[in-house]
Amino acid sequence: MNANQEEKCARCQRRLKVEEIMDKIAMLTQILAQNPADAFARYGLAMEHANQGQTDAALSEFDQLLSTHPDYTAGYFMAAQTLVKAGRTDEAKTRLDEGIASARRTGNQHALSEMEALLMDLE
Repeated sequence: MNANQEEKCARCQRRLKVEEIMDKIAMLTQILAQNPADAFARYGLAMEHANQGQTDAALSEFDQLLSTHPDYTAGYFMAAQTLVKAGRTDEAKTRLDEGIASARRTGNQHALSEMEALLMDLE
């Protein structure tokens, strides 16, 4: 394969990856259009936006998730990590405090320890 063919191949692979990501976002958005209360789909959409660096979209989905499902503990942790990545440490700490309360309410010791550790790292 020559350099020109390799470049074409690389462009095709990048295009396929973008299409795959957009398909995931479209699929999750469609699921939520049919059932806005689907916590798993809402979390998945938030994570997909976060993975693509779409911080505002991710945080909007996490906010919606946690307002309707306040004990979806993983949502707090992943929202906090998204905020940390965006350099929004104070907001991340607040989200971790909320998540720690949720983990205590639900008895989720693993999430509790992860969020406490991240909170200590941020202080």
